[in-house]
Amino acid sequence: MKSKPSGVERVFSGWTTHSWLRAGVTTTLLVLAALGSLSTWAMVRTSDLTTELTDRRSPALIASIQVEKALVNQETGLRGYGLTGNAEFLEPYTEGVADEKDALRSLRPLVKNDVQAQTDLDEIERLSSRWKQRMGDPVSSVAPEEAVKLASARASEGKRTFDLLREAMEDQQTHLQAERKATTHALRNSVTLRNWTLGICALVIVAVAGLMFEALRRGVTGPLTRLGTAARDVAEGRFDRSLDGAGPADLRQLADDLESMRRRLVQELEFTESARRRLDDQAADLKRSNAELEQFAYVASHDLQEPLRKVSSFTQLLQRRYGGQLDERADQYIGFAVDGANRMQKLINDLLAFSRVGRLHNDHRPADLDEILEDTLGNLSVAVEESGAEITRDPLPTVLGDTAQLGMLWQNLLSNAIKFRSPDRTPRINISTSRTGDTWTFAVTDNGIGIAPEFQEKVFVIFQRLHTKDAYPGTGIGLAMCKKIVEFHGGTIKIDPEYTLGTRVVFTLPAAETDPAAPDEAGQP
Repeated sequence: MKSKPSGVERVFSGWTTHSWLRAGVTTTLLVLAALGSLSTWAMVRTSDLTTELTDRRSPALIASIQVEKALVNQETGLRGYGLTGNAEFLEPYTEGVADEKDALRSLRPLVKNDVQAQTDLDEIERLSSRWKQRMGDPVSSVAPEEAVKLASARASEGKRTFDLLREAMEDQQTHLQAERKATTHALRNSVTLRNWTLGICALVIVAVAGLMFEALRRGVTGPLTRLGTAARDVAEGRFDRSLDGAGPADLRQLADDLESMRRRLVQELEFTESARRRLDDQAADLKRSNAELEQFAYVASHDLQEPLRKVSSFTQLLQRRYGGQLDERADQYIGFAVDGANRMQKLINDLLAFSRVGRLHNDHRPADLDEILEDTLGNLSVAVEESGAEITRDPLPTVLGDTAQLGMLWQNLLSNAIKFRSPDRTPRINISTSRTGDTWTFAVTDNGIGIAPEFQEKVFVIFQRLHTKDAYPGTGIGLAMCKKIVEFHGGTIKIDPEYTLGTRVVFTLPAAETDPAAPDEAGQP
């Protein structure tokens, strides 16, 4: 049994990839900022100590040593002049005085911020001034004989004063050396701190990079890879593969959405498969039913032929033998019977032809429509001559179809155009063609009585008539047969609603693969 998640776990479980990245980057930046600040302070501190050591501590110690050297030169030269009276010994004294002034001029600004060194320098200057007043200036400014006497008289005092001066200089140099040593130690510590902080920064960067890589691998790329693999399995057809999510909240949400989509697809596929099976069953039932209906229509029309011929034959015999021997009403009844039998004969023949479309005639091959149309016009020559119809046409192409059925198509279309002509004008019929891709479009246009818009679809239904048999004879199967033939060849047929000067029947047929009437690459036929 799973334990209930704590409050902290609930909080973190709601974090998205963006939240984790933001928290990780923020933490890393804070750590790097702290280490960077420490490193910057260490580098600044190192620079300051280096500057102090090179620009103040070491130059101050050197200047103090130069002061001591200058005073020692003064004392040595003055002592030699006082003992021998030789003026050449005053040269070191004179140079020492000048060197002392230069060294003090350099030393004063270097120790102005060091109270102890400033105090030592003041004491050195006081003792140096006292020695010069009591010994240096009096001895160096008199003649050699007097200088020897004065130096001999003040030798003890001069020695005591210079010893004090030497001790003061030693104290100052000891202090300056201690300060220089302390600064050097502090500089060494600062350099060590700087190096450690920079090293730690480098280690932190490497560690953060490694942690980020591992966190992204475990929290983002790993779950995404597993989710992608599962999604590809589903895409390849393994719909039973569940899409489980892990990692941040947004990736888990994405996995949940994909899982919901998978379940919906499974449901849709199950429904589609069920519908397909039902559709296959219905298609099989419909195919069987159509086959039975076609067989029934064929058998019924075929079996009705013989008794109908007997009825028609005996009715005609009755009309010839007893015509005029009975009363007028009897002759009228016999005429009705003969006409009905003839129309029934025609209806059965048309129904038999309709049932044979697509069943007995199914020989698709390249068919030359020019030749088929010529044969059709030959069959209709009497009707054309009696009606005075003028028939024009474009050159017709070769299409893929059954020659016998295409002949029936032209026969019905042209016979309808002649039959339903206008009594007020000479019938004119035009056959035009055009090609779009692998399909030929044909239009049979006449100037007859036309078809009202509300009946332009109804005329393609079997046994549908718009006129009485007395006005226009027929069975109402012609255009229904045309529709069946065209659709059997993979085309469409309709009445053009925009043409109002008669009737225009438009239908399409597939072009043959090697059609001599097809346009070439330049677009010319």
